[in-house]
Amino acid sequence: MKPTLSTIKKDSTFSSTTNRSWTIWSKDGGCPFGTVPVKRMTKDDLIRLSRMPPPEDVTFNAEYDVSNNNSRPNGGYISSQGYKVAIAQISYNPHNNFAGAGMVTILYNPQVNGQQHSGSRLKIHKGSDILQVGWRVDPTLYGDIKTRLFIHFQAGKIHCFNTLCPGFVQVNHDIPLDTPFMNISQRGGEQWGITVHIDRDLSGNWWLLMTPNFTRVGFWPQSLFTDLKSFATNVDWGGVVYSPPGVPEPPMGSSQFPIENTLYDAYCADVTIVNEKGKTIEVDSTITHTDYPYKVEFKELSHGAKDKYFVLYGGPGESTHV
Repeated sequence: MKPTLSTIKKDSTFSSTTNRSWTIWSKDGGCPFGTVPVKRMTKDDLIRLSRMPPPEDVTFNAEYDVSNNNSRPNGGYISSQGYKVAIAQISYNPHNNFAGAGMVTILYNPQVNGQQHSGSRLKIHKGSDILQVGWRVDPTLYGDIKTRLFIHFQAGKIHCFNTLCPGFVQVNHDIPLDTPFMNISQRGGEQWGITVHIDRDLSGNWWLLMTPNFTRVGFWPQSLFTDLKSFATNVDWGGVVYSPPGVPEPPMGSSQFPIENTLYDAYCADVTIVNEKGKTIEVDSTITHTDYPYKVEFKELSHGAKDKYFVLYGGPGESTHV
């Protein structure tokens, strides 16, 4: 099944390090033609999944800001119990109509323990329906502390990661949805990232696209959703962590606060939205929301020959916060 995407795409020109950041996950070249990678579930997997925390709620204040500042501190986001975020988002407006969004996110490996997790995500949603893609370190979900790709959907009371239950239809045989990344960024050193997009096609299906060439990985059928049968109203980019009640929050992003230097900061760049007419628009105005003890900035910085906007986020977590 091939998508009829509503957008006209062109290759990313973000940076040479990002363009080569997606590496082959399997030495033998991936799955045979006509097949796709599917995780084999074990007893240990099922035990860990039974210990997963409830999904992050989506709650917004009724009021929203439509001013033109590049970054406004008073967002409408309300964090769920146990979850902490450092995000930039489009100003909440119930009349927003988004057909997709995208970003480049730089890969880090923050240290987590037990049921904690820490990651970076692109999130689009409307009402109780949510789509997410990004990276996360999550020993409960994956059984290790590697930085891995993840996707997640929530449709009302139903939610699922990767392909652990019916929902996402994978069409690409080279990119498993829980793949560990072979190359991780080092603060002050080489930077590695991934390009991710979620786009709605003309049939109402939501497609996951990856790499600077917009490789089609798979799609969530329109039939899964109630609110996302049409367009999304909310988009956000940035970091998210979870820690059980009474447990200090883990590091986020690079494990340090942003200092407005992309060699040292965790960030999302090339943040875009797709409007209802299928036009891709570079985002230059957001509101920001951050929970203690983390920080987030939406900042225009010099990058190569031109300036561009970055979502800079992160922090060392509560246990090492002073």
